[in-house]
Amino acid sequence: MAPPIRPRQSNLPAPLSFAQERLWFLEQLEPQSAAYNVCRAARIQGALNISALKESLNEILRRHETLRTVFRLVDGKPAQVVQPDEEISIDFTDLRSLQECERETEIQQRIKAEAGRPFDLRSGVLLRCALVRTGEQEHVLVLLTHHSASDAWSMGILTRELWTLYEAFSNKQASALAPLAIQYSDYAVWQRDWLQGGVLEAQLSYWKTQLKQLPALNLPTDRQRKPRQSFHGARLSLALSEALTRAVIEMSRRHGVTPFMSLLAAFCVLLYRYTGQQDFALGSPIANRRRPEIEGLVGFFVNTLALRANLSGDPSFTDFLARVKTAWVGADANQDLPFEKLVQELQPERDLSRNPLFQVMFVLQNATRPFEGVADLKIEPIEIATSRSPFDLSLFLRQRDGKYIGHIEYSTDLFDGERIERMAGHYQTLLEAVVRDADQPIAGLPIL
Repeated sequence: MAPPIRPRQSNLPAPLSFAQERLWFLEQLEPQSAAYNVCRAARIQGALNISALKESLNEILRRHETLRTVFRLVDGKPAQVVQPDEEISIDFTDLRSLQECERETEIQQRIKAEAGRPFDLRSGVLLRCALVRTGEQEHVLVLLTHHSASDAWSMGILTRELWTLYEAFSNKQASALAPLAIQYSDYAVWQRDWLQGGVLEAQLSYWKTQLKQLPALNLPTDRQRKPRQSFHGARLSLALSEALTRAVIEMSRRHGVTPFMSLLAAFCVLLYRYTGQQDFALGSPIANRRRPEIEGLVGFFVNTLALRANLSGDPSFTDFLARVKTAWVGADANQDLPFEKLVQELQPERDLSRNPLFQVMFVLQNATRPFEGVADLKIEPIEIATSRSPFDLSLFLRQRDGKYIGHIEYSTDLFDGERIERMAGHYQTLLEAVVRDADQPIAGLPIL
């Protein structure tokens, strides 16, 4: 049983968490990179109180020390140094003079420019805000953090706190948010102290056994793999029908698994059918927030689990689903070992053309709703276009309005859009087949 996380008794620089350490190392290899910027944008309709917005952002900076933390070498090792309370500056642009079609193009260009502007981890604040005025009562808000200070869960916290504070401050009320019990640096110290000795060895032993002699997954590509990844990428949107979504959920219930496991299993079968490989791994992120102290904390907690798929023996989909469940339960029980530490210990052969251990990701994101709790404002998230793919292929899904929607993110160095369009269709066809009859052998499931 892990001990509780307690506040540090010192204001001295703290060690980096394992995840932060890897990002710091990558920053040394590619200084001033925007690759790990985390960006969110929203369209706001209504009379926006800009001074209350700024006051709310400053309160978030005050609450969450990790957003005003810099990374410096202390005695030859990278450390996190918390800066005093900072004031955020909002980068304001007025586009009301433009025609509507020009305005929409300019909004996307502004978002892209902000997302591509690097943070300096050695100085400055790890939270930025840009506000674009597009009408008399319409704005676009762009928020950026660096991955070393946040993750997808953190952006949800940041959004909820921002508008909760905004509503209070715009009505001349005090913050109603409860004080934070700990800060991210407390977690980093705790992680270093706890994850060693027997605890570390037990989880390492599990993963070493699971990933022993792991082959690479070799998908058919449209172009030869380059010696070094460029991470150039694109996205293709996809959506399952409400009927198929309901059928997946119902099938999952009947088999005693989660929809995540069913959707993941179907994706593994699709990869098997594309490659003929019966043994490979893919990655899947996990929030890694099982401890109550960190549920409401902005910070880089997310971990990535390497899930090994065993499709040998042409099992039925039902039998393979049971294998996926066993693999996920074991991985979940050993989720504390940071992926960065696992790679460090396994020391896979260095190959700049591939990611270590897996090249494909599967992500089922927590269902989130547009924030609707602010009187007199309508807030709608804006989908941000991307030209980057950290992996060969990633399938992102989330449940919205009764159906699974999402996108496939892919490396444009390897794949053409037409191939990915076909893959999206094959995935849906395969899902339709397994919800009709999950007892079919996986080699015979239709994908066309």
